[in-house]
Amino acid sequence: MGRQMMILVCDDQLQAERARSFGEGLGLSVKVYTTVEWTRGMQDPQFRAQFTGDVASLAVGSHPVEQGAKILPFPGPNSSYSNMSEDAKKVRTINELESIAIENAIHEYNGNLTEAAKALGIGRATLYRKVKQYNIDPSQARRRKAA
Repeated sequence: MGRQMMILVCDDQLQAERARSFGEGLGLSVKVYTTVEWTRGMQDPQFRAQFTGDVASLAVGSHPVEQGAKILPFPGPNSSYSNMSEDAKKVRTINELESIAIENAIHEYNGNLTEAAKALGIGRATLYRKVKQYNIDPSQARRRKAA
């Protein structure tokens, strides 16, 4: 059976208390840290050891990861999701999202498809195929205004 612990890193005290009451309602042990406390703690081996215990780690080395994670906002009435327009909330297909990402990358790199392909993590030939598949005109994507 897995651990029954929830770790929350949050600077908003109200959101932290909401998450704490939610987690405790599920029978979880909830630990809340501010971003400063968490950053300092991740640099301290004793702090990290309290979370890993005897569990094998998938990370190599003892240095913390320098790059942050993509974090989803905690749902609530004040979240950015509730302030979005109905069109922005619409669920889009993977093809639509991929097409938008390709257009944004082409615009970002001023029409340089090789650099856009690198930024998207795909090969140049794959990008050319997808540009043709989605009928994207690189010269128009290059000139368009950022959405």
